[in-house]
Amino acid sequence: MKLGLLTASLPDESLTGVAERAKAAGLEALEVAAWPPGSQAPSHVDATHPAGQGTEWVRSEIARHGCTLSALAYYDNPLHPDPDERERVHRHLRACITAAGRLGGAPVGTFIGRDPTRTVAENLAEAERIFPPLVEQATEQGVRLMIENCPKHDWHPDGLPGNLAYSPELWEWLFDLGLYLNYDPSHLPGLGIDPVAALHPYVGRVAHVQAKDAEVLVERRGRYGYPGPVVERDEPGWWRYRVPGLGEIDWKHVIDTLREGDYGGVISIELEDPTRGDTPGDVQAELDIACRTLRPLVAA
Repeated sequence: MKLGLLTASLPDESLTGVAERAKAAGLEALEVAAWPPGSQAPSHVDATHPAGQGTEWVRSEIARHGCTLSALAYYDNPLHPDPDERERVHRHLRACITAAGRLGGAPVGTFIGRDPTRTVAENLAEAERIFPPLVEQATEQGVRLMIENCPKHDWHPDGLPGNLAYSPELWEWLFDLGLYLNYDPSHLPGLGIDPVAALHPYVGRVAHVQAKDAEVLVERRGRYGYPGPVVERDEPGWWRYRVPGLGEIDWKHVIDTLREGDYGGVISIELEDPTRGDTPGDVQAELDIACRTLRPLVAA
């Protein structure tokens, strides 16, 4: 296993700056943000163009800093209710798959998503229609198309899961479509799911791992229950993301379970802790904490 970094964690830094930071921290891989250039989401590669900050430049820049490319990250809603927006998402996802093929077959990460105006059953049926052609394209390019298990509550008007890939029940369904899992244990405590027990049967379908921690706020859970705030929607819920090592994820047993299942890929650090600042010094402190927590376990 290798320890890496999701470049979307540092949206205001260039890919060169992120790669230099990763090299200084002794990291070995980068999961590169690949949202469309000009969008509000971070982007460190232009998947639509082979020149400039496209694939060849990314390949050489990552290698120059002693890292490998662990994945391209483009997390949007392929089931978006607006047809024009959905087509835009699909068009860029196809571009990311092509770019990943040019970059040596790195996996591409996205979401299943959801149309909140339709039932879960209708969404699953629609996903069963739209994802097989994407999986077929990925297979032709030598790329694994993988889905992160983030619930994306903010994509649903009532705070229900907006990404239909949040539980083992849905993982089995997406595996049947030929998709893989980008496993992030931080999303499971807020659903009442044990991250280690959930992972154990499915390690063979894990193409990549993201490392965030999670902290449960018991008093707030007693106020809102598992669904979270309903009337006070602008209030934070009863759990929050933390830097790996500052939350409740049992990283020793998560990584041991991955190793037992012969996972030899990347553990990609994602910095998304609302309790920490966003100055360069704050970011470096977060990265140092994550590395101290994870490196001994990955290297063991």
